[in-house]
Amino acid sequence: VCLSASCSVWLSEAQTEFKRVAEENVTLPCHHRLGLLEQGSLDIEWLLHISETVQKAVITYSGGRVYDDLNEEQKGRVSFTSNFLAGDASLQIISLQSSDAGKYICKVKNAGQYEWARITLKVVEKPSKPKCWLEGELLEGKELSLQCRSASGTAPISYRWQRINEEDARAEHLPPTSRVNISNPGQVLLKNLTQMSTGLYQCIATNEAGQESCDVQVTVQHAQNIGMIAGAVCGVVVGLSLLFVVVKLTIRRKEKKRYEEEEAPNEIREDAEAPKAHLVKPSSSSSGSRSSRSGSSSTRSTANSASRSQRTLSTEATPHLTPPQYSQRETEGKEIEPKKVDYTNLMKMGATLVMVPAQSRAFQTV
Repeated sequence: VCLSASCSVWLSEAQTEFKRVAEENVTLPCHHRLGLLEQGSLDIEWLLHISETVQKAVITYSGGRVYDDLNEEQKGRVSFTSNFLAGDASLQIISLQSSDAGKYICKVKNAGQYEWARITLKVVEKPSKPKCWLEGELLEGKELSLQCRSASGTAPISYRWQRINEEDARAEHLPPTSRVNISNPGQVLLKNLTQMSTGLYQCIATNEAGQESCDVQVTVQHAQNIGMIAGAVCGVVVGLSLLFVVVKLTIRRKEKKRYEEEEAPNEIREDAEAPKAHLVKPSSSSSGSRSSRSGSSSTRSTANSASRSQRTLSTEATPHLTPPQYSQRETEGKEIEPKKVDYTNLMKMGATLVMVPAQSRAFQTV
């Protein structure tokens, strides 16, 4: 008996076939009449034939004990469903896996008598949630390919594309210009795209175990919008480039200004004020002794003094040859001494002595 709408049962001679979806539960029937015989000698064994030469035990009853951990892959998922001693030795498997598929044999032995049942179990898997993606350009007049693929699931898997009305989630037909790839039903080609091609598209992957779906959004753009976007991108790039140049020039200008400020103290200023010349007055004792000289000696003395004064002024007024601080100190610390004249020789040469006031002696000629 099949209690689920998703299962199918076939009777072929003495063999029964069950088909179930992965993760569901199944009960494989096995009934006998050997339990009424000797209770201590009853043996029940379920075997799974993986191939013609390989088989493994699933669950057994022997010597009054149940052994349900014989198969590591099915451990904890197999059990007897009812009172196997009274005649119902049906096997229950929960959380079916694809590895549970195969041919099962139920053997019942008691007091030299045997009964058995053969059951074929098929486990089908629903398609895994498919992946949807787009290939092509989302531009008016271009072509776009809708792709859909499930990574796993029992073959065969069929694919079907449809358009979804976003307002009421109602399924609609594809645009008239769409073409389905016969060799690959998961691919649909949308030709000559227009604004009417924009919308939500859904792919449904289906097999005998069930179905799964995925959605993808298609948004067709105007060609002029693409130009505006490209222009905006170029404008941003140019603006960033100009900003970079301005920042770089500003940094260079600041570095140059800082360099000039650091180098200025090390340079000699050409417009520095030259130190003032100091005139040295001769002492009063010298003026008294020279008052009795002749006019010719006074003239020579006056000329010599003027020449020395000019040399002194010339030396003090040249700051780049002699530092001002040293020239000024040497001038103030040293007094120009007047040249001593031999009066006896002057008288013999016929010189005439002329008295010149001391305060103007260095600047007059007689």
